Amino acid sequence: MNRSVIETLIGGVVLLVAAGFVFLAFQSGTVQSGSGYPLTAEFDNASGLAPGAEVRMSGVKIGIVKTQTLDPKTFFAVVTMSIDDTILLPRDTSARILADGLLGSNFVSLEPGGDTENLKAGEQITFTQGSINVVDLLGRFIFSAAETATKSDQ
Repeated sequence: MNRSVIETLIGGVVLLVAAGFVFLAFQSGTVQSGSGYPLTAEFDNASGLAPGAEVRMSGVKIGIVKTQTLDPKTFFAVVTMSIDDTILLPRDTSARILADGLLGSNFVSLEPGGDTENLKAGEQITFTQGSINVVDLLGRFIFSAAETATKSDQ
């Protein structure tokens, strides 16, 4: 009888710890609806980017990606971001989609320009670079290396 009580208590502690981890995972992974001003950016390739992805500047999170839609006229991905109200971005800020390591998720990296005027809520970041397909780059590298090797053998 004493052994089953101890096993039950240990099982309860394990469940509480698991519930804590689930709570932390949802807390850090949810899209925050906190204050921030919206900005948009158009990317030629936004693969791997999803709502809730981080927007960073100098490696520091300053916002999140709210929505991602397709412009039916240009066929570019229109990404709407929510930027922290305390961060004022110059009008010539640029945005790039980067990967967080080889297997990590993608995020938007903002690099401030030198303009004296700032972007206002709802405006668009005009200087953008879409995500880079690493598998495609690797395939091109292997193909070009093989082509170079066959030319040098001849």
